Amino acid sequence: MQKNRVFVNAYESLSCAGNTAELMDAIYSKKSAITIDTSYMSEHKAGLGSFAPNAFFPSLISVAETVLEQSELTDFSETLLIVGSSVGGIGKSEQIFFKEKSYQNINPKEHAISVISDALNSAFGFKDSRSISTACTSSANAMMLAQRLIRLGAYKNVLVVGADALCYTTVCGFQALGVLSTKKCTPFQEGREGMNVAEGIAALLLQDHETTTSIELCGSAGSSDAFHMTNPDPEAGGAMACMQKAIEDAGLQLEDVDYVNAHGTGTQANDAVEALAVERLLTHNPPMSSTKAITGHTLGAAGALEAIISCEVIKQQKVAPQTSLEVAENSVVNLPGEAFETKIRHVVSNSFAFGGNNTALVFGAVK
Repeated sequence: MQKNRVFVNAYESLSCAGNTAELMDAIYSKKSAITIDTSYMSEHKAGLGSFAPNAFFPSLISVAETVLEQSELTDFSETLLIVGSSVGGIGKSEQIFFKEKSYQNINPKEHAISVISDALNSAFGFKDSRSISTACTSSANAMMLAQRLIRLGAYKNVLVVGADALCYTTVCGFQALGVLSTKKCTPFQEGREGMNVAEGIAALLLQDHETTTSIELCGSAGSSDAFHMTNPDPEAGGAMACMQKAIEDAGLQLEDVDYVNAHGTGTQANDAVEALAVERLLTHNPPMSSTKAITGHTLGAAGALEAIISCEVIKQQKVAPQTSLEVAENSVVNLPGEAFETKIRHVVSNSFAFGGNNTALVFGAVK
């Protein structure tokens, strides 16, 4: 059966570095948008990525509206919505609990992951919606599902939204795991301290036809380490498998990969394993960098946000540098210290999550 090709035809984002245009400027100029915060944990400092207080849901609507304006659609009535999130409405539940010291008035429907799709549905009226929560691969898996549905001809238009807001549950949870950094994170750096939790919103319109500005979602794949609840397989088997399968799904050879947008959280375990996976699999040594040094780790939104970054890297034909790197722990992989222009046909974007859940997406310039 012939499969439909899948194209990213419009997108917008909001992170601590601003909208998409501002984000790319920050990435290429190596200006981290992380701030040092004590409001979540008075006894601990943490590097966090945030935007204006109480701006999450208004910004969610605004980002989706911008994508609609960029598209040839007049509305989203014939569009499937797929949301990827790890936090959902937890922040609102926290506010109620901290104010009332009770769970009694927390509405379960406003606590769930689906609160994001509910808000978007109320504003735009989608044909249908789905919500995915697989921790930090949530919106990458939403992208993969969207690709499969369009390939099969089930939908012509799918809006993928990755969205997570900062909340005490995530900030304090990662602190309890001992993986938060007290300063701006330094992915792949020798002796790195940890990650920066951040919030973000990213929306991409995927369609079955190309436009003059399209980037193709060529391939996708997932794997499961089944190794540990929070740590990846130290031999990098799962990370290598999902990248290789995604490249094969795209109909490409390994050497066709021109740039890797790394998951690169800044934690000891993740970065060591991801660098090892790229070293072993992509032996032609393409440039790789983690843009989380600019945005922080936007959790369930990261896959969609970095899908947009990958599309921009292809459009601008310019490799994103590795910010905040002085001495790399892995001296083999190619971690460019500065941005540079080069021919970029295909980009692999990695997302890895707790429980050994791995997802890789392959984006390409339209042929």
